[in-house]
Amino acid sequence: MSHSIGVDVGGTFTDVVLRGPDGGISVAKCLSTHDDPADGIVTGITTALGHRDPSLVTRIVHATTLATNAVLERRGVRVAYVTTRGFRSAIPLGRYARVEEDRYDLRFDPPAPPVAAGDCFEVPERVNDRGEVLEPLDEAAVARVGEEIARRGVTTAAVCLLHSYANPAHERRVAEILRRVVPTVVISSEVWPELREYERATTTIMSAYVGPVMAGYLRRLTARLAGIGITAPVHVMDSAGGVMSAELAARRAVATIESGPAAGVLAAAASGHPDVISFDMGGTTAKTCVIRNGEPEITHEFHVGGKGSFGGRRAGTGVPVKTPAIDLAEVGAGGGSIAWVDPAGTLRAGPRSAGSEPGPACYGLGGDEPTVTDANLVLGYLDAASFAAGTMSLSLDLAEKAVDRRLAGPLGVSRAEAAHAVHEIANASMGSAVHVVTVQRGIDPRGFVMVAFGGAGPMHAARVASRFGISTVVVPAHCGVGSAAGLLAGDLSTDRVLSAPGADPVRVFAILAEAAAADLNVTLGSPGVSVTRSADVRFTGQAHDLTVRWSDSPAELADRFFARYRQVYGIEQRGPIEVVSYRVRVTQSARHSPVGTAPGAREPGGPPKRPRAHGAADASDAAEVRRAAYFPELGGYIQVPVLTRATLGERAGPAIVEDAEATIVVPPGWTARLADDMAVILTEGGAA
Repeated sequence: MSHSIGVDVGGTFTDVVLRGPDGGISVAKCLSTHDDPADGIVTGITTALGHRDPSLVTRIVHATTLATNAVLERRGVRVAYVTTRGFRSAIPLGRYARVEEDRYDLRFDPPAPPVAAGDCFEVPERVNDRGEVLEPLDEAAVARVGEEIARRGVTTAAVCLLHSYANPAHERRVAEILRRVVPTVVISSEVWPELREYERATTTIMSAYVGPVMAGYLRRLTARLAGIGITAPVHVMDSAGGVMSAELAARRAVATIESGPAAGVLAAAASGHPDVISFDMGGTTAKTCVIRNGEPEITHEFHVGGKGSFGGRRAGTGVPVKTPAIDLAEVGAGGGSIAWVDPAGTLRAGPRSAGSEPGPACYGLGGDEPTVTDANLVLGYLDAASFAAGTMSLSLDLAEKAVDRRLAGPLGVSRAEAAHAVHEIANASMGSAVHVVTVQRGIDPRGFVMVAFGGAGPMHAARVASRFGISTVVVPAHCGVGSAAGLLAGDLSTDRVLSAPGADPVRVFAILAEAAAADLNVTLGSPGVSVTRSADVRFTGQAHDLTVRWSDSPAELADRFFARYRQVYGIEQRGPIEVVSYRVRVTQSARHSPVGTAPGAREPGGPPKRPRAHGAADASDAAEVRRAAYFPELGGYIQVPVLTRATLGERAGPAIVEDAEATIVVPPGWTARLADDMAVILTEGGAA
């Protein structure tokens, strides 16, 4: 009778999904508590559990933005950086691409580096790219550096020596010496031993920067859960869609920086459609990702904390992190995004968010600035009484006052026009994210299905899809807590990488697989444990590489690289290739995990299949609820039917379908129907 729980802490809401042994789902949605996220988690779990025995919970999977927020808000620990003599200035100098308004700022100042120049140290030593020692390590100099770090009161150090991926001996010895006086020391050869010194250094620094924050948080969360009777181990979603133990997440916190967004992509991938654009709109941000043949795109380097990065591919727009992550585009457009009129008199929306404190004006918690949620309430898309599963009511009066005072009045337009403009600006902003992951990368989005989830996503999805000629939108059951549901689909997994040009692949893969298995505390070859091998390959003489699935056949490996090159760059190119780095991912299926699904339970994944509750005829016989909603193509406010999934059947827009955790807007020209798995399928023009 075991239960599994997925917890997604967002910028506005904390979502909890509880799956019972029969596959049944219970959900809870409550405001996030930013001072201590554990408060909101405990509240949500207690609500989802109801009268169930907490001791029956055997698995908790957690998606958290803690590491991301620590980087963005500069709330990590102070870190000292130690490197090879002559390279101390690499981090203070850094890289920065001037994008958006920074291009025109004559007094532009680059952002502060992740480690202050005064906290960067160097030690005499040198290893070449073949691992040969050119200059022995000066251990006395290392001891002096440690004493200076301790004198400054810094308790965490990040060590990245030149070419330590080829020979980590010097790094390990530096760590031994520093740990005599510095409590926490992180070395690059253990975090991510790849070539490219600057990226390896920043990845190590970020791991040191957020590691103690993550470790402390997970300890507190585990204690809080024990306080309500839950002793199940806590697992954390990693950036690539896998799940790791809390202990491993604390040691490799850098792998959790994109933890929250990854969970939603897994939910979209479980929709049953092979080619999907996931569209996740919550209270603070909107995120999109391309899924092809059921697999989300993975990047092995992203940038965090910069402007215009759209998920991290844009070099120089933040701190580079070399770790696998689902390739997302993210924009500051969510339900809590604040709408405002800039000094030039132009209406803007986001990226600043009202979050959960004070929240949108309509929450009645002290916020007085209009947000996208306020605009949607004014437009009639939201029901003030049934918001967030009825756990909180919205104030239409406060929303109207905020829109009137801050937007309609200054712009000289009607309240409805101002609110609809906010809605459209949000759609345009989210459309830019879809553009980044599709058109900008040479992908025609018209052949894809959009899967919409998140508390606000289904309200905007059809309008965003129309911009790209996407004619089908799928809104899964429990869409409002889709990311939390997606967590339960994640298997225990971890990644290992090593840059080793010219090495024996069999030996390298064996070493990496054993190390990854040790991370997970599993045995290679045991039931449910699998190893995925890949490699970073490039044309001989080039500087950049692409990751492809490994083949022991050199000809087949080359063909896979050529195909990937054509897919990424649109160029048919052939020539000599070389392998730069080797990668493995070790996975233990949740079904075989000692804390996985109980015998007889449904496999973690999509929502339980149920027969539709009503056909179209049944829905038409029921007393129909209507309310006024704004659709400009029909002249403004009109009375539209307000349905539930149970009463939907099939209906042409305009219409509104209300879930417990989200609202689906069916615009004119679109048709909504209920699928057998309780997903709502929206089709433009009514096409099946």
